[in-house]
Amino acid sequence: MAPRALTICCDIVRWIPVVFITAIIVWSYYAYVVQMCIFTVPSIAEKVIYLLIYHPILVLFMWSYGKTIFTPCGAVPRQFYLSKSDVDRMSRENEEGQKAVLINAAKELPVLNRTHSGSPRYCEKCRCIKPDRCHHCSVCGQCVLKMDHHCPWVNNCVGFSNYKYFVLFLGYGLLYCTYVSATSLQYFILFWKSGVSKDMGHFHILFLFFVAVMFGISLISLFGYHCYLTASNRSTLESFRAPIFQSGPDKNGFSLGKFNNFTEVFGVDRKLWFIPVFTSETDGVSFPTRNNLQANSNNSYQTMGETPAPSAGDGITYPTRTIDLDSDGLLADRQRWMEEGESDGGGALFSGSSQQHLINDKE
Repeated sequence: MAPRALTICCDIVRWIPVVFITAIIVWSYYAYVVQMCIFTVPSIAEKVIYLLIYHPILVLFMWSYGKTIFTPCGAVPRQFYLSKSDVDRMSRENEEGQKAVLINAAKELPVLNRTHSGSPRYCEKCRCIKPDRCHHCSVCGQCVLKMDHHCPWVNNCVGFSNYKYFVLFLGYGLLYCTYVSATSLQYFILFWKSGVSKDMGHFHILFLFFVAVMFGISLISLFGYHCYLTASNRSTLESFRAPIFQSGPDKNGFSLGKFNNFTEVFGVDRKLWFIPVFTSETDGVSFPTRNNLQANSNNSYQTMGETPAPSAGDGITYPTRTIDLDSDGLLADRQRWMEEGESDGGGALFSGSSQQHLINDKE
């Protein structure tokens, strides 16, 4: 009973940030619509204009926020989970045997990312081979497709299934704060100069302006950062730790160019770009890489009988990563099963410190 009660308490506590943000939005609606637009703004035309612009922004803001919160974080498909017999073999085999089991299980899967040792990435807690860009979240207790980060303000993991909603939530939140602060500025200055007043409506408008500016400033950097990540086709985790391919770490491995990176998240239908509905063109399991893009471009040139122009990048050719049993046999004998660094002691996959570092993929 004690662990169950503790779990319930933790679940309740995790909803506190969401309740706080929701309460702020509800109060801001009262302060803006009732206290400012209805009771303070003198012109009928000005009231109507303010309210006609305010409500669509609020609806898009809350719609995006709700979709970010309640969209389930992407789960790993069943074909990535090891069979019971493979799990049993993993528990009995030594390091080389465990490697062989993982390579055999992954040979039919669309897996490009690997560990530093070149082995398929494996989650011991979920007992699955991790798809590309997938990481284990210790808060949600599962592997999440294209995990970006776990956000306490939405009580959910931000990843493949809801990343578009999260970016729109930040964008519409910034727009909401900017609009509220801009339209309430003149009344803020008026009440500030008039000094102390017993009218509570004045305090609502003064506080509304302060809160809108404060949240707006905090959202500028966060929204700008995620716009940069979207244009670069990286997640927050990948910005700190580059994904590893057979050729080695490559922070731009999934980058297809700014427009293609944008459409990978927001889709190709321009009418739906800024509406919080799912429009991604990928399945969350396999992602096009710049190697594939370059290969397709070269094939197009060869078909037309032309010579492809040299790349203007860093001059490094990154071959397309495939799961090759022969190439895996050329890897070093000592394997590093965790995704970062090498443990101090050798040993099997399920031993001490290796087990700890292997799974905590949310870092």
